[in-house]
Amino acid sequence: MMELLLKLADDAFFASFPAVGFAMLFNVPRRFLPYCALAGAVGHCFRTLLMQFLSVPIEWATFMAAALIGIMTIMFAKRHLAPPLLYGVAAIIPMIPGSYAYNTVIALVELAAHSEVRPDVLNQVVLNGVKTVFILGALSVGLAMPSLVYYRTRPII
Repeated sequence: MMELLLKLADDAFFASFPAVGFAMLFNVPRRFLPYCALAGAVGHCFRTLLMQFLSVPIEWATFMAAALIGIMTIMFAKRHLAPPLLYGVAAIIPMIPGSYAYNTVIALVELAAHSEVRPDVLNQVVLNGVKTVFILGALSVGLAMPSLVYYRTRPII
């Protein structure tokens, strides 16, 4: 149990820095920076919890974490009378699939460097590329979905 708490605390601590950094890059007012850090830390911790301890695939874990961030940012927005994306965009930055995108580009360069197509490199390009696209889609849909449901003017049913 203590190992779980330490892993989640470590994850939260290191996920809050890029959230705050990108919030500063996007000119978020200083008083909102702790909320960006909190949303980024909670979202990344939730994704880690789902992936490591419940064995949820990264795409679905990212979608659920982005939806949680979307719900949190709606609550922050109501409380501070600010747009939800003020918090949300910076909070999802720590979940961007950088390693999968990097491996896709490296495999593409390796594929272009050789005269023949090697199946193992092509497999790596497709696998990492599709995973990157699905994670980015999960981030965008997961962040937008709570706002679409909450700010709906007509009844859903």
